[in-house]
Amino acid sequence: MTEGPVSGGHDPGAYDPHAFPPFAVTVDLAVFTVRDGELHVLLIERGQEPYKGAWALPGGFVLPRESAGQAARRELAEETGLSASTADALHLEQLRTYSDPDRDPRMRVVSVAYTALVPDLPEPHGGGDAAHAQWMPHGSHGRLAFDHDRILADAHDRVGAKLEYTCLATAFCPSEFTLGELRQVYETVWGVELDRPNFRRKVLTTPGFVEAVEGGARLTGGRGKPAALYRAGPANALHPPLLRPEGRRTT
Repeated sequence: MTEGPVSGGHDPGAYDPHAFPPFAVTVDLAVFTVRDGELHVLLIERGQEPYKGAWALPGGFVLPRESAGQAARRELAEETGLSASTADALHLEQLRTYSDPDRDPRMRVVSVAYTALVPDLPEPHGGGDAAHAQWMPHGSHGRLAFDHDRILADAHDRVGAKLEYTCLATAFCPSEFTLGELRQVYETVWGVELDRPNFRRKVLTTPGFVEAVEGGARLTGGRGKPAALYRAGPANALHPPLLRPEGRRTT
């Protein structure tokens, strides 16, 4: 008596892997930070063809025995010179999958993209396939290799939304900060000019977002009274969210 097909009605002997054209899986990373009051993105200068000498997002091919997440952290460390411990500590959020047939001139390549908005990362340097790695002001880098402009735009939208629903913005402020310093983080990432009284009201009425520093104040360069100081509160998520305003873009 011969055995029938495996459970579920699928006969493994009927599958011919050679009947399908091969393709590769890669990872790409859009990593942002705020430096000197300006949004920066981590970019590498490609050291090999295709697009040799062009700026691109860090990334590379997924190896046979690793997950996409493992590949993302390995490639981030290899191409930027960041330590493995620094790469492992980053909270990378999976963005989406990019699978247009002609996105890579070498062959069919499907990319899993990740993004992060993180403070206090060290200066990178090139490694692996990257001739050079650098923090560059967002929007100052010209056209990127492959479809990385599209990935970067999608990632920028994602990290902007993260500020709407989480308390991440406080991580880019000093341990004790003014509401003006906090507002500047939002304006930098969102590319908008915020109404100061409205921003202040929303921040101070959101439970657990910030806590007042008793007796703390800082001169801010204006002629008015010193600005009150705050520290990050215990909340992780914002309820209600701090939504981006429409029609007030600075760029």
